[in-house]
Formats: sequence, C-alpha cells, structure tokens
Amino acid sequence: MSASQIPPATAVTGDDVPTLLVKIFGKDRPGITAGLFDTLAAYSVDVVDIEQVVTRGRITLCALVTAPSPAQGATGSSEGDLRATVHSWAESLNLQAEIISGRGDNRPRGTGRSHVTVLGHPLTAESAAAIAAAITSTGGNIDRIFRLAKYPVTAVEFAVSGAATEALRSVLAPEAAQLGVDVAVVAAGLQRRAQRLVVMDVDSTLIQDEVIELFAAHAGCEAEVAEVTTAAMRGELDFEQSLHARVELLGGLDAAVVEAVRKEVRLTPGARTLVRTLKRLGYQVGVVSGGFTQVTDALKEELGLDFASANTLEIVDGKLTGRVTGAIVDRAGKARLLREFAQQAGVPLAQTVAIGDGANDLDMLNAAGLGVAFNAKPVVREAAHTAVNVPFLDTVLYLLGITRDEVEAADTHE
Repeated sequence: MSASQIPPATAVTGDDVPTLLVKIFGKDRPGITAGLFDTLAAYSVDVVDIEQVVTRGRITLCALVTAPSPAQGATGSSEGDLRATVHSWAESLNLQAEIISGRGDNRPRGTGRSHVTVLGHPLTAESAAAIAAAITSTGGNIDRIFRLAKYPVTAVEFAVSGAATEALRSVLAPEAAQLGVDVAVVAAGLQRRAQRLVVMDVDSTLIQDEVIELFAAHAGCEAEVAEVTTAAMRGELDFEQSLHARVELLGGLDAAVVEAVRKEVRLTPGARTLVRTLKRLGYQVGVVSGGFTQVTDALKEELGLDFASANTLEIVDGKLTGRVTGAIVDRAGKARLLREFAQQAGVPLAQTVAIGDGANDLDMLNAAGLGVAFNAKPVVREAAHTAVNVPFLDTVLYLLGITRDEVEAADTHE
C-alpha cells in the first residue's frame, strides 16, 4: 500500500487522539533508546514522533506515542501502568523520566522554511541570544538546532519556519555584522540536497595571493601593481582598464617566470578540503578569474576542477608582451561564465554557489543561487547573500548543511 492509499485515520494522528510525550534524561549509554521502546511495546502504542540529542555525554530522548487503550475490566487505565513501568525502568538505569499527557501530534510548522547557519570564532552566548531574538522578531520559530562543526569554527544550524527566507536575511545580516559572526540563510527544501555547481574566484579566494602581484614582484613593480589592484577590487577603477595598465608593466619578462609564479601560489586554508568534499558529493566545481590561465590551468589540473576560465598573458618569442589575448574576464564576464558553466553542467542557476571577495565578483555572486562573500571588501559583504569572515575556505561546506564529522569520516574511509 502506498502512502497515498493509507487511510487518513492511520496516516495522521488527529488532534483529538490522546497522546503521551515521554521524555528521558540522563547519562548516555548504549541501549537506552532500545530499552525505552521495548518498555513501551508492552502497551501496544504507536510511535508518532521521536527526537534524541546527546550533548557532552548526556542524553535527552523524547518519544511522542499514542496513549494506550483502557485496561479491560479495570477501573483505571493502562496509561497508569505505562507511567509506572517507564519510571521504574528509568530509575533502574539512573535516568529521569517525565510523561506529559496531551492530544494529537506536534502543531504544524509555519509556512516559509529556512536553514540559518551561524559561524562563530568563538560563538558567544550573547551572539546566540541575539540571533535567536532576531529570528523571533521576523515571526519565525526555531524548530530545531544542530551543531555542524566545533572547529576550526563553531557552526550551528537553526531550522526555522514561519518567516520568509528573504525577510530573515534582511534582519539577520546587519545583526551578524554587529555581532561579528557569520550568518547564512538559505531556503529549505529538496533543492538543498540536489547536485550543485560551485564556482569560485581565484585570487584571495581559492588562493591567498594576487597572481598579478606575484608576476609584478619578478618585474620589480610590485608596489605599483598592488596599489592599482586594491583600487580595482574596491570598485574604484574600471577592471579592464586597470588590468591592461598592470599587465603592461610586465612586458619583457622571460616566460620562465610563469613556472616560478605557479610554485609561489599558496592555496587558501581549507581549499583542498572544500574541493575534495564537493567532488565526493558529486558536485561540479569551477573557477573564474581576472588573473591568468597560465596559473588557473595548473590549479584545474592539481585540484581536479571541472571548469576554469581566466585571462591569458600573451607570450611571444619566450617573453611576456605586456598584453592579454582574447575576451577579458571582468565583472560581467564572471557572471556570464557562471551561466555558461551551469548550462554545461546541467545545473539550474538556482542551484549554483558562487564565492568571491572583490567588486568584480559582485555580478557573479548576485546571479548565483547562493552568493558567498569570502573575507571580502565591505561593498561585497553588503551585496552578497552571505559572508564568511574566517580564513578557512572549507567553512563554506557548513552553509550547504555538511558537517565536519561527515567531512572527516569521508577522509578516513577514502
């Protein structure tokens, strides 16, 4: 019999059906859950809901069950026997039991469901209180809280109902900035578990460096190039014009400098873990860069990326000419490439994640289903869907609902 064929009376516990909430507290040990349900089984009750959590070796186990039928030929009911038996069983294990009578199932969750992920380094009680209060101010209800990771940051996820995702974002973003924590709000639903495409910027995102500055160091003009780069990332200069101006300073460099720069590139902490985990999950991963294919192509091969696109330094007779060839990958170009990669990957744009730090990433971040500003400039943090301000790129995994335990278990069993 399919779920749609189950009679309504047995498919859903009606509001008028007597139920018991059985709560067990105490020191955790193997067999508690089995023992509770073995005890309840003697009274032929049906399980309506179960919730269990273990924190620092202490268990809280809740079971919502139908009340037992009155005992045949008895003045009382078998509910009293059930209560006595459960308390006796709990005491034998040095556990505490509480049983609350009521009717029906849990009240329905409100419309509008979201996952609110909070990253703290550390996560203070003050921050948790403020985030919870802000959720309440939107009309949202916190249905469940779950820890995703305890290091390198504390990451917790709130399952929230009763408030629109955008409303939560608008309230929580300024609150998070004031508290100094990172908060991401994403809509709940099946799409969160669907295959995704993750596209990252390269300079100061996937890697710690600005590639053009590495080249400039070999040309003796690092300070001049760095000044122009910083202004461009703040959005103060047109990217294409600034790119041509900076690349012109590299003219005459021997092409052997490319290999030297590749060796100098430093991946951002957590970059390998992020890419490795995403690939294990079946996600596709790409990079778009205002830097150069001479570096991104090597990164694509090293990390096993699915897509990579960047500008290309022109090399003639073994020397850099001070020019780039082909179409420029600028702010608009990154958004265009995100769409192209999504089409090639067969992934709806709503299922894409974009990560970047500079002003030239803004169009890409806004076009993606989830745009993440990673240790970004203020103008980018304010415009992105969410911001991560800790120096670990793999914390992005928590925004997708992936726990640190799951990451480490996958590494252990590789």
